[in-house]
Amino acid sequence: QVQLVESGGGLVQAGGSLRLSCAASGRTFSTMGWFRQAPGKEREFVAAIDWSGGRPYYADSVKGRFTISRDNAKNTVYLQMNSLKPEDTAVYYCAARRSPISIRVVGDPSRWDYWGQGTQVTVSS
Repeated sequence: QVQLVESGGGLVQAGGSLRLSCAASGRTFSTMGWFRQAPGKEREFVAAIDWSGGRPYYADSVKGRFTISRDNAKNTVYLQMNSLKPEDTAVYYCAARRSPISIRVVGDPSRWDYWGQGTQVTVSS
């Protein structure tokens, strides 16, 4: 049974940092990533990383502040979030794909095969 379990969310002040983790089990994944969804908004792409870790993709809104990484030995993907802003407040979801993904469609949630349950991140002003 495939499972993605996120952890590391919480409440932080603006300018602070959080590190999210997503532990996968049941199989390994070619591509792993993070999405987020704020109340009343659609789920939006945050970042993705391929198996080698050498080609991360980021949404423009998080470039320079967030860093995605993965530890294949632990089957885990991380999202280091620095310089957090109130607009980063959302439920953050881990996502995974069995195969590589084109940058043209990386932001389309329907292109991802598996999802975690989400972890809440709240940034206070």
